[in-house]
Order: sequence, then C-alpha cells, then structure tokens
Amino acid sequence: MPKREMLRPLLVLDLDETLLFADEIGLGREPDFTTARYVVYRRPHVTAFLRHVAKRYELAVWTSSGSEYAQEVCDNVFPADIAPTFVWSHLSCTMRRDHERDEWVQAKHLTKLRRRGYDLRRVLVVDDSPEKHRRNYGNLVRVEPFTGDPADVELPRLAAYLDAIAAAGDFRKLEKRFWRTQALVPVDFGA
Repeated sequence: MPKREMLRPLLVLDLDETLLFADEIGLGREPDFTTARYVVYRRPHVTAFLRHVAKRYELAVWTSSGSEYAQEVCDNVFPADIAPTFVWSHLSCTMRRDHERDEWVQAKHLTKLRRRGYDLRRVLVVDDSPEKHRRNYGNLVRVEPFTGDPADVELPRLAAYLDAIAAAGDFRKLEKRFWRTQALVPVDFGA
C-alpha cells in the first residue's frame, strides 16, 4: 500500500488504564457510564484532552479489549464531533510470549499500521503497558496507569508534551521515557 499523505501525525490511544478505568465492581462512587459488564470511570480531563490533541493529531484507538466493548467505550468517551480514524481491538493484537514477565501479552505491532500506509516516523502510541510495544518502543509514550483517582493530572501534562513534539520529523528518535521530567507547563483545559 502506498504511503498515506499524513497532514497530521497519528496518535494511537489505548483505552483501559490510559483513558479510563473499568471494573466489574466499581469504586464505591457513581461511574461515568456502564457497559454490559463494567462500570467505567473516565480519566480526569479526558474530553478536554481529546479535543486538544485532535487539533494537532489524527486520533485512533488500539486496545487489547474486545471489539464491542472498545466501540461502546469510544462512543461514550470521545466527543460527538471527534471520531477516531479507526478502533482496533484484541483482534488486531498478536499474542507474544514476554519472557521477562513469564506471561503471554497481546502485542500491538505497528507494522500493521505501516502496511496500511502510515509512516511510522509520524506515529505515536499512548499506552500504560510498555510490554505490548517491545517491537515499537520508539513510538511509545508511556503513561501511568489510571486506576480511578479523581485527582489524576496525567492528561494535562501529556497534552503539553504532545504539543511540544508534534512537529518532530521522526518521533522514534525522541527520548520519551522521561517525558514527565521536561519543564513543560501542563495544559490548562479550564474548569
């Protein structure tokens, strides 16, 4: 497939523990919404974050969860006027043995994006699970897992970082492991 004409870089977002927290039991407070099996809590600032990064990035979702769940969550998390370019589920993951952790991992190999014409130099992945990105670690911005804390401030800080690197020619050449230590002022999404 020929390379896509990428006017904006592609930002691939994970769902669980990245943009939201879902649990069968709940956290003892009112959830933001429910699915067939889960009570779901949006990460603080997620709507403002998505609106903000959509100005600079093409947005997509890749989760290791089921496809029906992924679509239902996206319908509830993404603003009505911002639709991800694609929503991939566990069906697009590749089972891989993680020998360091002695477990099987649903890996997200970005070669699948390259085959669809995306230039991997201009692709970033935001995920809380680095073990799913061993083959494409240079594209990963790892976030702290969200477990429901209503005081979480990861997304305003991440938005500032993504703003700062949006024009980079090759994201893979940027050191992203310590992105939080850069002296960036978190984006103020307002109240």
